[in-house]
Amino acid sequence: MVRVIGVGDNTVDKYLHLKKMFPGGNAVNVAVLAHRYGHPASYIGWLGDDVYGHLLLNALQEEGVDISHCRLVDSPNAYSEVSLVDGDRVFGQSSYGVSTQIALADDDLDFVQQHDVTHTSIYSHIERDLQKMSDASPCLSFDFSQDWSRDYLTEMLLWTDIAILSYPNHSQAETEGLMHWIQRQGPRFVLVTQGKEGATAYDGQRIYRQGIVETRVIDTLGAGDAFAARFLVEYLDRTPIEVALGEAAKSAAETCGYYGAFGHGVPF
Repeated sequence: MVRVIGVGDNTVDKYLHLKKMFPGGNAVNVAVLAHRYGHPASYIGWLGDDVYGHLLLNALQEEGVDISHCRLVDSPNAYSEVSLVDGDRVFGQSSYGVSTQIALADDDLDFVQQHDVTHTSIYSHIERDLQKMSDASPCLSFDFSQDWSRDYLTEMLLWTDIAILSYPNHSQAETEGLMHWIQRQGPRFVLVTQGKEGATAYDGQRIYRQGIVETRVIDTLGAGDAFAARFLVEYLDRTPIEVALGEAAKSAAETCGYYGAFGHGVPF
């Protein structure tokens, strides 16, 4: 089985209209969901020694994710305020908390090396350690979300094996042009999510298209992370790309059916 490790961002999503908070963050979500899909998973991140940080740690433990290399810091944890408008997430006030303090030690890198794929994101504040993490990892997956710039991509793609990003509301020609450019910067695989238009993937030889799976939407938060997590484990498990994309779309739709990226909500 593919061993997955998420490194970097974590947060607590505070749903103002529900008065409930849920553990999350791209690197956390991918680790948890990969484990739910049947693969050993770990997470490295810096968490605050407060109610938010302990919510995250407890949820990760309950999900069976290895948190042996996490750090608990005597400062506030990251959080985001979330509202829902027709099922789509709208972010309000937020704080990065102690997540910006992450710095990988040699034993962290040794631990990374024990996994088949390392997943991180643009929100992980890991740029200074990315080269070392890439050197330690057999495969580095980086989620650039939709907050990237070409300059940022140029700098980070050099160390990235699988590039994931969001690029909604653009033509297919624009999307494919961007993917060809990204692949020339170094990654061997490019995955672009496009909201209601589905997703497009490129392996350096062929373009693949995947539509969404229709479902009753309660909350879209975490759907992209579910898509990424499922695709990563399927792709690295040598599932044919078309099948891996289809399974990823099903997992994304499933995540839209409940609040939070992977549940564990508690009142605040």
